[in-house]
Amino acid sequence: MGKFKFIETGIEGLVIVEPTVFGDNRGYFMETYNYNEFAAAGLDMVFVQDNQSKSKKGVLRGLHFQKKNPQGKLVRAVRGEVYDVAVDLRKGSKTYGKWYGVLLSEENKRQFYVPEGFAHGFLVMTDTAEFVYKCTRFYDPTDEGGLMWNDPDVGVEWPIQEGMEILLSEKDKKNTAFRDMESPFVMPEK
Repeated sequence: MGKFKFIETGIEGLVIVEPTVFGDNRGYFMETYNYNEFAAAGLDMVFVQDNQSKSKKGVLRGLHFQKKNPQGKLVRAVRGEVYDVAVDLRKGSKTYGKWYGVLLSEENKRQFYVPEGFAHGFLVMTDTAEFVYKCTRFYDPTDEGGLMWNDPDVGVEWPIQEGMEILLSEKDKKNTAFRDMESPFVMPEK
């Protein structure tokens, strides 16, 4: 039996990863990444940087991407719960401009692989959340791009709870509308 279940999302390359959790009365153990198992599932990326953030309820980070040095990301919530979203920005893709969202939490232990060529972001659903992500390329502050979190042409259905205040960074308040964006990404040929 493999240590991971890889769940297709209907958008090529975008995958939910469920680890096998071994638990007993002492707690649990799980692998969160294993190159050989990921490669056997067609995910043969190499990670070069790990990041972690802590945010409070209502914080929405995104939707981010790097233009010239795009990052693939394997993301998960290690504390609390987030609604994680990826938007396909690969010109030529059958799902260009489409989005997919998944709930990631410390309870469900799901991970989400967001390949290069996607805008990515998340909304914190609990009082606080800690979010961890492995990246295929280094962060480059001179290469940032952003898509509006509430772009009407993309239409992400964020699960905003009654009374929840959306908290954005000043940078994310200025992200580009989908119709005004010239995507730097092209769907890779097979």
